[in-house]
Amino acid sequence: MFNRTSLRQATVALASMSLLAGCGLFSGEDADGEKKIVVGTTSAPSTLDPAAAWDGSWELYRNVFQTLLAFPTGSATPQPDAADCKFTDTVSKVYECRLKDGLEFSDGTRLDAAAVKHSIDRIRKINAKGGPGPLLGSLDRIAVGGDSTVTFHLKEPDATFPYILATPAMSIVPPGKYPAGALREDGRLTGSGPYVLDSYQEGTEAVLTRNPTYKGFADRKNDAVTIRYFSESEAMVAALHDKKIDVTYRGLTAEEVVGLQGDKPENEGLQLVESTGADIRYLVFNAQDPSVSKLAVRQAVAQVVDRDALVAKVYQGTAEPLYSMVPKGIAGHTTAYFDRYGEPNAEKARTLLEEAGVDGPVALTLWYTTDRYGSATKAEFEELKRQLEASGLFKVTLNGKPWKDFQSGYQKGQYPAFGRGWFPDFPDPDNFIAPFVGKENVLSTPYVRPEITDQLLPRSRKVSDRGAVTGDFERAQELLVDDVRLLPLWQGKLHIASSEEIAGGERALDPQTVMQMWELQRKTSW
Repeated sequence: MFNRTSLRQATVALASMSLLAGCGLFSGEDADGEKKIVVGTTSAPSTLDPAAAWDGSWELYRNVFQTLLAFPTGSATPQPDAADCKFTDTVSKVYECRLKDGLEFSDGTRLDAAAVKHSIDRIRKINAKGGPGPLLGSLDRIAVGGDSTVTFHLKEPDATFPYILATPAMSIVPPGKYPAGALREDGRLTGSGPYVLDSYQEGTEAVLTRNPTYKGFADRKNDAVTIRYFSESEAMVAALHDKKIDVTYRGLTAEEVVGLQGDKPENEGLQLVESTGADIRYLVFNAQDPSVSKLAVRQAVAQVVDRDALVAKVYQGTAEPLYSMVPKGIAGHTTAYFDRYGEPNAEKARTLLEEAGVDGPVALTLWYTTDRYGSATKAEFEELKRQLEASGLFKVTLNGKPWKDFQSGYQKGQYPAFGRGWFPDFPDPDNFIAPFVGKENVLSTPYVRPEITDQLLPRSRKVSDRGAVTGDFERAQELLVDDVRLLPLWQGKLHIASSEEIAGGERALDPQTVMQMWELQRKTSW
């Protein structure tokens, strides 16, 4: 139904592990002396409430909540988790789910159809800024039949709806703990997933233990996982070498990946897993800000940015230039920006500004998050500043903030231009365009393009053969290039470094590149 080639490639890439030789390492023990698995990441949750998160918080959610459908390891299409689901009509507008028997939340309350309806309805009612509400744009209403049947009635045909239900944004929560019209604010979490969140220190640590009442698809290979959050990847890699963590997930810089490759004494006992990634990085322009409100200014930036130099200098082969919002490996990928602008050219950019009556150098402030995507983000923006100022057309100021402060700023429209990353909700071109357009979108920066939102996307969602809609997405990307509201920069690869004693890294990533902690295990426990 959806493009599967990239997923098969990712699976093959994941399976090729680069062993760096040596002996094992252990970190942490529980009360019974069992050695816990400790995972390090630079991507800490922005919130514990699924109704407010359309970001890397999903990494935690996947492991502590259930969804109606999910992506088990090796699956390219949604499979049953809490329910068996199907379209019951011929036009993809009525979707029915029947819950499995005996489901309950970790607090002992029953997971029934009413809880499912409550969980999805509250996302739309709360409509948190930057939250997952826009994912449910095609949903009209939800009907409940008894305790076990939930029926979703859609406003229009939407072949992507099962994929949306499989995202961690649609996590099922107990009504008694999560208010219908407000976010849960007590710093706790209650789900029905493979693990229970035993303790949580914001920005520091999440301790997960096996949920004894879990009934789902996950075959847990361990009893407990501790996730430790790092603001800098350098500290995370040091913790791996010092045997304070067993696995790294997200945030490694290019230098660190290169350093972990090869048979080096300092890498004794470590291994590296590489995944073909669908994650992208891009610039966002807030056209309501006077400094970038003129199209010519945005076009000039697009004409000057040198992606090849950016990737070579900052990412050293661990990423590749990207010229469309839809990355390589996904149906509908194009090179639209290269086709329009060609090689970087300062004189062409100068002409664009002069013809629009813009005097230079143009003062431009670029914002980025210091801790969300790894330490290389700072170097990336320093290189962008160097390129833009070398043209003689821009005077660039850089500002970086930790993720929560950064997120608050762009949601309030405070930044004229800022960097964002995108890890796909599901592997389809729709998910690389729809989230960023419309009056309300994940960027909290209104971008109204009726041809995309009212024609191309609705038409493509009627077609279950996703390879047949590439023309619609190619046209959508032409429109994105016309407006230069989004400027794609590069497409990444995902690397997981771990102790040689840890198995399962090649199976731990689902098609959303979310780590399924239950796949990790110590080889000594075999």
